[in-house]
Amino acid sequence: MSWFTVTALLDIQHAFRNYRKEILRLIAQIGMGTGAMAVIGGTVAIVGFVTLSGSSLVAIQGFASLGNIGVNAFTGFFATLFNVRSAVPVVSGIALAATVGAGATAELGSMRMSEEIDALEVMGIKSISYLATTRIMAGLVVIVPLYAMAIITCFIAPQVTTTMLYGQSNGTYEHYFRTFLRPNDVFWSFVEALIMTAVVMITHCYYGYYASGGPVGVGEAVGRSMRFSLVSVQVVILAAELALYGVDPNFALTV
Repeated sequence: MSWFTVTALLDIQHAFRNYRKEILRLIAQIGMGTGAMAVIGGTVAIVGFVTLSGSSLVAIQGFASLGNIGVNAFTGFFATLFNVRSAVPVVSGIALAATVGAGATAELGSMRMSEEIDALEVMGIKSISYLATTRIMAGLVVIVPLYAMAIITCFIAPQVTTTMLYGQSNGTYEHYFRTFLRPNDVFWSFVEALIMTAVVMITHCYYGYYASGGPVGVGEAVGRSMRFSLVSVQVVILAAELALYGVDPNFALTV
């Protein structure tokens, strides 16, 4: 896997120079989906709905938990801190792995079974560059607007839940929300998303590229890649959180 990762990353310039049309096709496929998935918006819709649900749950649990100690006014702070730093990166990574990643593994695995990858090599095409590097690049391009939409959703959903369902005033919520929302947290959250996307795409492309054993082997490759991705997402977020906030949480909460 280390050799595959280095090879795929070193071929970025080669892929951009020779396979631009393929990269554009993959960007459209990853973002909006193909076939029936295109009807609901593909990955965009899935990440949006999952982030909406996760962010609303943060507000619900935060309001109830803080209310037990009489400080439910801090729900805006809780939503800002938890969503931006942890919840949205984790949810987006899992959604990306379950949709784009699993699809890439199945697609490359089927190509391996039908000997299409071998055919590319016979024709003199660098298969890793054409199949893996292009997908990694497309994933890194798509994740930027996709994650921006997820961040906006995680800002709107908790406020709507807290103010409309629980009756907290907009002024109270926005005061604590804006007080503890740090631009640096949003920036580092995007960095986490980019690293996480690269890890997820490399993992799924690797398992699909080296799949073996016929259709059953492709299914097993998808399962292994999903397990590896789910663990990798948590490890990336944990390492980033410890590096960024392990010593200094960068906020001071006072009553």
